[in-house]
Amino acid sequence: MLEFICYPKCTTCQKAKKWLDDNKIEYELRDIKENNPSFEELAAWYKTSGLPLKKFFNTSGLLYKSMKLKDKLPKMSEEEQLKLLATDGMLVKRPLLTGKDFVLVGFKESEWSEKL
Repeated sequence: MLEFICYPKCTTCQKAKKWLDDNKIEYELRDIKENNPSFEELAAWYKTSGLPLKKFFNTSGLLYKSMKLKDKLPKMSEEEQLKLLATDGMLVKRPLLTGKDFVLVGFKESEWSEKL
């Protein structure tokens, strides 16, 4: 079963949800604000995705900007960054779609179509 991790008020998440529904793809919905990903989940997704860890940060979010993470992240270890991501779901880029052997970060219709 796919897990669709989103923030319901996010317009990109709404587009991704509509795309999944329109394509009749079954998933389990998870609100990232109410059910923040754990350090272990984030570490596993990061490893599975093959993406740079920076891609997991919501760089356009208010929290990211207010914490001045653009300057701080390069000086932090991967473990420190993962621990920070696990503190607040609003720091995590969304939507996330996790499957048995893949993780999609953000919504790019062409990427999702290819994977699903």
